[in-house]
Amino acid sequence: MPGPDLTRLRIALTAFFALDGFVFAGWVVRIPAIKVQTGASAGALGLALLGVSAGAVITMTLTGRLCRRFGSHPVTVVCAVLLSLSVSLPPLTHSALALGLVLLVFGAAYGGINVAFNSAAVDLVTALRRPIMPAFHAAFSLGGMVGAGLGGLVASSLSPTRHLLGLTLIGLLVTAVAGRELLRHEPPVPPDHPRPEERIQRRLDARTRGLVTVFGLIALCTAYGEGALADWGALHLEQDLHAHPGVAAAGYSCFALAMTVGRLSGRALLERLGRVRTVVVGGTTATAGMLLGSLAPSVWAALAGFAVTGLGLANLFPVAVERAGALAGPGGVAVASTLGYGGMLLGPPAIGFMADWYSLPAALTSVAVLAAVASVIGYTTRHAAAGRP
Repeated sequence: MPGPDLTRLRIALTAFFALDGFVFAGWVVRIPAIKVQTGASAGALGLALLGVSAGAVITMTLTGRLCRRFGSHPVTVVCAVLLSLSVSLPPLTHSALALGLVLLVFGAAYGGINVAFNSAAVDLVTALRRPIMPAFHAAFSLGGMVGAGLGGLVASSLSPTRHLLGLTLIGLLVTAVAGRELLRHEPPVPPDHPRPEERIQRRLDARTRGLVTVFGLIALCTAYGEGALADWGALHLEQDLHAHPGVAAAGYSCFALAMTVGRLSGRALLERLGRVRTVVVGGTTATAGMLLGSLAPSVWAALAGFAVTGLGLANLFPVAVERAGALAGPGGVAVASTLGYGGMLLGPPAIGFMADWYSLPAALTSVAVLAAVASVIGYTTRHAAAGRP
């Protein structure tokens, strides 16, 4: 059984994962209002929103180095403070250019905290010797669902300025409480394991870098599907299957809820199947689910397909990040996270181009293809994925 210190550390880390999802979802639901406030066209808004992506991708690699130098716990706390403060900035802008600049800061904090708390979680998973990584990502998903739901409830009664300032206050409060606990502890390391910095110096050879990249590709395949369904799932249901707008909007909710359930059960699944089978079965399940979701002739069958896809993809990203971190420390987490985030960015525009060339249902089958690729990668790297040389 884990000691009380490790239990408190796990609770603190879980709070940061949930906070990240909560703050990000709270910002996303106010994008329409911010668009009106800035007077930005759809194209200008799209360019401004790239600030989040650019800031995140640039910062992820840098954060891995900061974690090696200062430790993942302090970096997590600093990034949480920056994330909480920067989410209040978009309502203060009155042009697309200004919005893009503040979103660059917000994206930098978002990318930084993702690398930092995933690195801290990898150390805790190693110390506990239990596959609890999916539980942390489930907290992120739950935080996002709460943040989106709360944002929808207050959208008509609170201005974006007051709403996002409220997120800042909540974020700083959570950071003060959970951060105090996090800063009290050094990253836990079992006696038979080298410390993270020693592990990096000793093992970061060409083979290890290659394996980290491979695990990053699994993360990319997973995040590609998440980004594609977030942006195109509702349109497919409404445009191709003639669903009511309210039903179409439920498409991504089915996917996100199923992914959350899958991550909550991830520990039991990993203990029963192991990492390799979890990746292979998950990728295969997502492949079948997305073929149903994209090609089914009825709305309800497509919704079922979206849910099955969420269950299948749920634990691929946590497993990929955990193995990359176990192999190469914070630098490995940074590489896997960057590739995964790149997949989320790649998905929506790739689906759009393919929809223009073929059709939207045909384009969405690319999610199934990449899920199958993740299964193949997981099987071909089965020894490394299982933690064996």
